[in-house]
Amino acid sequence: MIERSTEHTTLTIERHFKAPLPRVFGAWAVAENKRQWFACHGDWTPLEFQLDFRPGGSESNRVASTDGVVHAYQGRYIDIAPNERIIYAFDMMLDEKRISVSLATVIFAPEPGGTAMFFTEQVVFLDGYGDNGSRLMGTEIGFDNLRLYVEGDETRPN
Repeated sequence: MIERSTEHTTLTIERHFKAPLPRVFGAWAVAENKRQWFACHGDWTPLEFQLDFRPGGSESNRVASTDGVVHAYQGRYIDIAPNERIIYAFDMMLDEKRISVSLATVIFAPEPGGTAMFFTEQVVFLDGYGDNGSRLMGTEIGFDNLRLYVEGDETRPN
Protein backbone atom coordinates (compact mmCIF):
# COMPACT_ATOMS: atom_id res chain seq x y z
CA MET A 1 0.00 0.00 0.00
CA ILE A 2 1.29 3.47 -0.93
CA GLU A 3 1.63 5.96 1.89
CA ARG A 4 0.20 9.25 0.61
CA SER A 5 1.98 12.49 1.44
CA THR A 6 2.59 15.99 0.16
CA GLU A 7 5.60 18.22 0.66
CA HIS A 8 5.32 21.85 -0.48
CA THR A 9 8.22 24.09 -1.40
CA THR A 10 8.88 27.21 -3.46
CA LEU A 11 11.83 27.62 -5.82
CA THR A 12 12.92 31.08 -6.92
CA ILE A 13 15.59 31.80 -9.53
CA GLU A 14 16.66 35.19 -10.89
CA ARG A 15 18.69 35.39 -14.07
CA HIS A 16 20.08 38.26 -16.14
CA PHE A 17 20.77 37.70 -19.83
CA LYS A 18 22.86 39.75 -22.24
CA ALA A 19 20.14 39.38 -24.87
CA PRO A 20 17.14 41.46 -25.91
CA LEU A 21 13.84 40.69 -24.22
CA PRO A 22 12.09 39.42 -27.41
CA ARG A 23 14.88 36.85 -27.91
CA VAL A 24 14.63 35.61 -24.31
CA PHE A 25 10.82 35.44 -24.41
CA GLY A 26 10.97 33.79 -27.85
CA ALA A 27 13.20 31.08 -26.44
CA TRP A 28 10.19 30.02 -24.34
CA ALA A 29 7.49 30.65 -26.95
CA VAL A 30 8.72 28.93 -30.12
CA ALA A 31 8.97 25.13 -30.13
CA GLU A 32 12.18 24.96 -32.18
CA ASN A 33 13.82 27.46 -29.82
CA LYS A 34 12.70 25.82 -26.59
CA ARG A 35 13.80 22.39 -27.77
CA GLN A 36 17.36 23.81 -28.00
CA TRP A 37 17.67 24.61 -24.30
CA PHE A 38 14.92 22.84 -22.33
CA ALA A 39 16.96 19.96 -20.96
CA CYS A 40 19.09 19.42 -17.92
CA HIS A 41 20.89 16.25 -19.05
CA GLY A 42 22.49 16.26 -22.49
CA ASP A 43 23.14 12.50 -22.42
CA TRP A 44 19.46 11.52 -22.01
CA THR A 45 17.45 10.25 -24.99
CA PRO A 46 14.63 12.53 -26.25
CA LEU A 47 11.38 10.60 -26.78
CA GLU A 48 8.76 13.32 -27.34
CA PHE A 49 8.52 17.11 -27.38
CA GLN A 50 5.42 19.17 -28.14
CA LEU A 51 4.66 22.85 -27.52
CA ASP A 52 1.38 24.72 -28.07
CA PHE A 53 2.31 28.11 -26.59
CA ARG A 54 -0.97 29.94 -25.92
CA PRO A 55 -3.32 30.31 -22.94
CA GLY A 56 -4.97 26.90 -22.64
CA GLY A 57 -2.21 25.32 -24.73
CA SER A 58 -0.03 22.47 -23.57
CA GLU A 59 3.54 21.29 -23.55
CA SER A 60 4.99 17.82 -23.12
CA ASN A 61 8.51 16.52 -22.93
CA ARG A 62 9.52 12.91 -22.39
CA VAL A 63 13.11 11.72 -22.13
CA ALA A 64 14.80 8.50 -21.05
CA SER A 65 17.69 8.71 -18.61
CA THR A 66 20.82 6.62 -19.14
CA ASP A 67 19.35 3.96 -16.82
CA GLY A 68 16.14 3.76 -18.90
CA VAL A 69 13.79 5.64 -16.56
CA VAL A 70 11.31 7.79 -18.50
CA HIS A 71 11.07 11.35 -17.16
CA ALA A 72 7.85 13.02 -18.33
CA TYR A 73 6.83 16.68 -18.10
CA GLN A 74 3.27 17.68 -18.96
CA GLY A 75 2.31 21.37 -18.74
CA ARG A 76 -0.64 23.64 -19.43
CA TYR A 77 -0.32 27.37 -20.11
CA ILE A 78 -2.68 29.46 -17.99
CA ASP A 79 -1.64 33.05 -18.75
CA ILE A 80 0.74 34.59 -21.27
CA ALA A 81 1.52 38.30 -21.60
CA PRO A 82 4.03 38.52 -24.48
CA ASN A 83 7.48 39.73 -23.40
CA GLU A 84 6.20 40.16 -19.82
CA ARG A 85 4.86 37.02 -18.14
CA ILE A 86 4.17 33.29 -18.47
CA ILE A 87 2.14 31.32 -15.93
CA TYR A 88 1.80 27.57 -16.34
CA ALA A 89 1.02 24.44 -14.35
CA PHE A 90 2.78 21.13 -14.82
CA ASP A 91 3.35 17.69 -13.43
CA MET A 92 6.41 15.47 -13.52
CA MET A 93 6.42 11.69 -13.71
CA LEU A 94 9.05 8.98 -13.40
CA ASP A 95 7.88 6.12 -15.59
CA GLU A 96 4.20 5.85 -14.53
CA LYS A 97 4.56 7.50 -11.10
CA ARG A 98 3.58 11.16 -10.65
CA ILE A 99 6.24 12.72 -8.40
CA SER A 100 5.17 16.38 -8.38
CA VAL A 101 2.67 19.02 -9.42
CA SER A 102 3.73 22.67 -9.84
CA LEU A 103 2.57 26.17 -10.63
CA ALA A 104 5.28 28.29 -12.28
CA THR A 105 5.45 32.03 -12.98
CA VAL A 106 8.11 33.57 -15.20
CA ILE A 107 8.44 37.37 -15.26
CA PHE A 108 10.56 39.16 -17.89
CA ALA A 109 11.80 42.76 -17.75
CA PRO A 110 14.12 44.75 -19.99
CA GLU A 111 17.23 46.08 -18.32
CA PRO A 112 20.31 47.93 -19.58
CA GLY A 113 22.25 45.51 -21.76
CA GLY A 114 19.66 42.76 -21.76
CA THR A 115 16.82 41.07 -19.94
CA ALA A 116 16.02 40.12 -16.35
CA MET A 117 14.03 36.93 -15.74
CA PHE A 118 12.38 35.98 -12.45
CA PHE A 119 11.17 32.38 -12.08
CA THR A 120 9.01 31.12 -9.21
CA GLU A 121 7.85 27.52 -8.92
CA GLN A 122 5.41 26.42 -6.24
CA VAL A 123 5.85 22.66 -6.14
CA VAL A 124 4.14 19.83 -4.33
CA PHE A 125 6.22 16.65 -4.10
CA LEU A 126 3.99 13.60 -3.81
CA ASP A 127 3.93 10.36 -1.85
CA GLY A 128 7.37 10.39 -0.28
CA TYR A 129 9.33 11.43 -3.36
CA GLY A 130 12.68 12.61 -2.00
CA ASP A 131 13.77 15.43 -4.28
CA ASN A 132 16.91 16.34 -2.29
CA GLY A 133 17.36 19.55 -4.29
CA SER A 134 17.41 17.91 -7.72
CA ARG A 135 14.49 20.02 -9.05
CA LEU A 136 16.28 23.27 -8.26
CA MET A 137 19.54 21.92 -9.69
CA GLY A 138 17.87 20.69 -12.89
CA THR A 139 16.01 23.97 -13.38
CA GLU A 140 19.22 25.95 -12.89
CA ILE A 141 21.00 23.76 -15.45
CA GLY A 142 18.13 24.38 -17.87
CA PHE A 143 18.50 28.13 -17.35
CA ASP A 144 22.26 27.83 -17.92
CA ASN A 145 21.34 26.25 -21.27
CA LEU A 146 18.88 29.09 -21.88
CA ARG A 147 21.71 31.58 -21.31
CA LEU A 148 23.91 29.78 -23.85
CA TYR A 149 21.04 29.78 -26.34
CA VAL A 150 19.96 33.43 -26.05
CA GLU A 151 23.45 34.88 -25.69
CA GLY A 152 24.78 32.86 -28.62
CA ASP A 153 25.49 34.21 -32.08
CA GLU A 154 22.07 34.83 -33.63
CA THR A 155 23.45 34.22 -37.16
CA ARG A 156 24.33 30.59 -36.46
CA PRO A 157 21.94 27.73 -35.73
CA ASN A 158 21.79 26.89 -32.02
